[in-house]
Amino acid sequence: MSFFTIGHRGVMAAEPENTLRSFLRAEREGLDGIELDLHLSKDGELVVLHDETLDRTTDGFGAVAVQELWQLKKLDAGLGERIPTLEEVLDAVGPTLPIQAEIKDVAAARTLASVLTERDLLDRVSVLSFHDEALIEIHSLLPRARTVLVAGPSAHGDTFVARAQEVGATLVSVELRELNRAIVEKCGAAGIDVMAWTVNDEHDLTLARTLGLVGCVTDQPDMKRLAEATARA
Repeated sequence: MSFFTIGHRGVMAAEPENTLRSFLRAEREGLDGIELDLHLSKDGELVVLHDETLDRTTDGFGAVAVQELWQLKKLDAGLGERIPTLEEVLDAVGPTLPIQAEIKDVAAARTLASVLTERDLLDRVSVLSFHDEALIEIHSLLPRARTVLVAGPSAHGDTFVARAQEVGATLVSVELRELNRAIVEKCGAAGIDVMAWTVNDEHDLTLARTLGLVGCVTDQPDMKRLAEATARA
């Protein structure tokens, strides 16, 4: 398997994160896929935003969950971009571009399962989450869905191998600095691949490859080209 590169919230080092502009830039730059984050609006729409509040990435404030979609759409998410819905992202990017959809709000799991079913996206969209219960729900509703456990700081192979197995995940995504070869080998022995976030320069890329990772999430638009160039070197 070749080493894959996934655009983190699009290419957030170069464009406003989690916007159509950012996702389209990631696609143009040739990254192997995009990663995005999902919350539910008050009226039950899947909106693409990382934080549970609006303050950091928009000109709004307060919790996402108390705003209806029409209210969220009035906000500036950077350079005049609007907060997109998942459906808008799916319609904007190419029909075969792989997508990693991270559930930030556990309540979004059932709605996401419906979209994946209605649009026949099980072969294209992987579902990620820090929340085991969200992945368990996705797996129970859609046994064929590809689920990815996101393991946070201080994760250890002994704990997240068992967690990944429980949620039906064959891939875990871990912060690069939290990884070592022993963890990766422990995962591999259990049939679980490992990818890392966030890989943003050649040093990170070298470490990721040395550890035996299958891929990475990156903020940088040129990471695919760098990965290809260093692989040939």
